[in-house]
Amino acid sequence: MIINSLKSVCKTMCHTYPAIRGCVMTMALLCAAGVEAQEVAPDTVTESKVLQEVVVSAPKVIKKIDKDLYYPSAEAKRLSANGLQLLNNLSVPTLVANDVMGTLTAKGNSVQVRINGRVTSVNELKQIAPENVKRVEWISNPGMKYDGATAVINVITVNPTTGGSLMAQAMSALNNAWGQGEASLKLNSGKSQWSFNVDEKLTNKIKSFREYHETFTYPDGQILNRTEEPIGGALTENHTEFGVAYNYVKPDTTMIYVKLSGFKMWNLTEDYRGLLTMSDQSGDILLHDKIGSDGFTPGLSAYLEQHLGKGQILSVDASAAHYDGYSRHIYTEQSHHSEEEIITDVNTSIHDRNTSFGATINYEKEWSKSKFTAGALYGGARNKSTYERLGDQTFHQSQNRFRLFGEYRHSINKVTLTGGLGVQYSSYLFCESNRGKSSWDLRPQVTFYYSPTQASWWYMSFFTRQTTPTLDQTNNVARQIDGFQWELGNPDLKTYSSYTLQAEYGYSSNRFSGQVSMFAETEPNAIAPYYHWEGDRLISTYENSRHRQQLAASIAPTLHVIPGWVTLSGFLRWGLTRTEGTGYSLRNHNWSGNIQAVAYHWNFQLILQYEHQRTTLIGERETWGQRSSFAMLAYNWGKWQFAAGLFCPFNRYDQGSRLINRYISNEKHIRSNKIASMPFLQIAYNLQWGRQKRGVNKRVNADTSVERSKAGSR
Repeated sequence: MIINSLKSVCKTMCHTYPAIRGCVMTMALLCAAGVEAQEVAPDTVTESKVLQEVVVSAPKVIKKIDKDLYYPSAEAKRLSANGLQLLNNLSVPTLVANDVMGTLTAKGNSVQVRINGRVTSVNELKQIAPENVKRVEWISNPGMKYDGATAVINVITVNPTTGGSLMAQAMSALNNAWGQGEASLKLNSGKSQWSFNVDEKLTNKIKSFREYHETFTYPDGQILNRTEEPIGGALTENHTEFGVAYNYVKPDTTMIYVKLSGFKMWNLTEDYRGLLTMSDQSGDILLHDKIGSDGFTPGLSAYLEQHLGKGQILSVDASAAHYDGYSRHIYTEQSHHSEEEIITDVNTSIHDRNTSFGATINYEKEWSKSKFTAGALYGGARNKSTYERLGDQTFHQSQNRFRLFGEYRHSINKVTLTGGLGVQYSSYLFCESNRGKSSWDLRPQVTFYYSPTQASWWYMSFFTRQTTPTLDQTNNVARQIDGFQWELGNPDLKTYSSYTLQAEYGYSSNRFSGQVSMFAETEPNAIAPYYHWEGDRLISTYENSRHRQQLAASIAPTLHVIPGWVTLSGFLRWGLTRTEGTGYSLRNHNWSGNIQAVAYHWNFQLILQYEHQRTTLIGERETWGQRSSFAMLAYNWGKWQFAAGLFCPFNRYDQGSRLINRYISNEKHIRSNKIASMPFLQIAYNLQWGRQKRGVNKRVNADTSVERSKAGSR
């Protein structure tokens, strides 16, 4: 069945996209050139004693069967104020670490972040002292135990046995109410460690504006054009996150980790005002569109890992979280000549009280050339939504997901084969209407990996994953968007599967490294928006479309222009997406990528970065990727780091989307002149004391992300 699915994906993609044949030939030529120029790198970490000190020297990257191991140099650690900056200095191919925005991406996708094997966030990376990083594990082709992650970064650290650490960092713009800050304290005693952290982000009423044009086509053929000219607007995002954690480590025997956390969203708001011009000459309209949310999410997680001997490890993780908050939408239209003449008045307020919980158990058995992994996962959610403008009507939804999997890996000389099979049950149910869906799905995964030397490698992987409808996609409570449009979920949506084929060639030497990748994916019955008229209302709902297909090719080179002084890296991706659903068949071609230049000298570090995220096509809506850039000059002085920079010095800030539908088409741009070339300052402090020990290496993690309702917006 797996081979048949693999053949089906290849046949469909080659027939649909003839350009794939040229991409395959290009990749083959690059592979041949790389094999001829291979340079053997050692697979060991050598130690030498100089003046009774251990000096560790290692190649930049050590290729393992399922991961790449990066050992940061002392210079890279010295020039980094936190773990996120350290990742940027490692120049991992395709990995983009943006310290200003606090994001971590690879090939345009989000990266699953782990610290000592435990799933965590980018904020926690900023709390890691670079001196305590032992190595970084880069997993570009994750196995089944990572539950569908596209890429994984795992930072392995060591912790003091006595004493502790104090870290603090603050960043602030000079011309806007924008900034962020983090602080963490860790106290150690023997095998135990207590840690405390707090993170704050401030984006308070940054001036912005929206340009919007839409065309409505009625069933009888009449057409109405509406153009929104911006008058003003503001973006706000203020939140605080804190945590208290305890971990206990008895090396090679027992590991325990417990954490209590909280996330407070004070205000997340987009607020726009504009002047609407109508094609039917009915008069200009003043528009006010405001959408926002706020709430609090406490969480609790616990982890246990037990070594059973003879290469066996049993690990268990359990977690729970609860969200209590509001989603609000205010939309008004009034006559430009008479402010008392209200044409449209929308006021939606949804109170969510949603709870999620999960547990994962994982068993591993490792031999000299093979490894077996098996696990079980359960995740559940109980959602309660009260619509305050509908007479406080309350609706309940339950979600459940259960998965079993097994995976076996075996190496034969320079070839490694990995095969796995999982089965997943997923369901959701609306209690008031007793409507919902459930399904059983198989999740096969096969990987072929070949490494003729440590300097080059290539692999091919086929895997599947399932996507379950979200709360908003299935909630059939009508939410008004504006004077024409209403949003409505579809409780009859089905879970759909994605079938993915990936191939990659990589090469690494002291001066140059790079990767060439290809990606093909087909998603039958992918969930997408669906539009239709009901009287004078245009209804926006969801359907299981015919399919969504993607084809992509990318290259990611890294060049050490002057080793230890200047490094250039980049990523370039070409993508093609095709969608088909009720009344449409669309294609989208786009280019995306990033480029970064880093220069070091004495205690100074100069970073120039530009990123153009890829355009996505879902159903009939095309959302173009955000363009961002920054330039930063940092100076390290003892335990301090001082930095100054500009945000968006090389581009104009622009976010937007385009909808192409037979009944409605629109194009939206969100811009801000205040963000362009925004100056900022950053100060970081890092104090360490105590001896070093090994940290908790958490191998599994239960997913308890909590969904939230959306009040709707244009």
